[in-house]
Amino acid sequence: MSGSGPMNVFDIAGRAMSAQLVRLNTTASNMANAGNVSGSAADAYRAIKPVFRSVTDSPGVSTVKVEQVVTTNAQPTKRHDPNHPLADANGDVWEAAVDSNAELVDMIETARMYQNNVQVLNTAKSLMMETIRIGK
Repeated sequence: MSGSGPMNVFDIAGRAMSAQLVRLNTTASNMANAGNVSGSAADAYRAIKPVFRSVTDSPGVSTVKVEQVVTTNAQPTKRHDPNHPLADANGDVWEAAVDSNAELVDMIETARMYQNNVQVLNTAKSLMMETIRIGK
């Protein structure tokens, strides 16, 4: 809610776009770390995900906000690679707990949702401009 009154279509779509941008940033972080390995399971990268919460201004008027960004419970994969510089005493390394395929799907879905909200803004702008044109 904007604090200066009820939410309008621009507030709603803008907040939705901001939430999708956070989602896209977490996906980018996960993809950037997908191939990383670590010397221990505790130090291995785990995927992060945003948690969304609905924000309702009045009946029929709601949007979304990012409540927090959490680390998933996915476990890193142990791989035997004794020649790797990060390998432990047993010759094992742990690969980041990131499902690249799921991240790509999230990225496509996020881009589409963002584009949908851009279209909402463009439609609202066109309708307002047409209303002004008719009123002249």
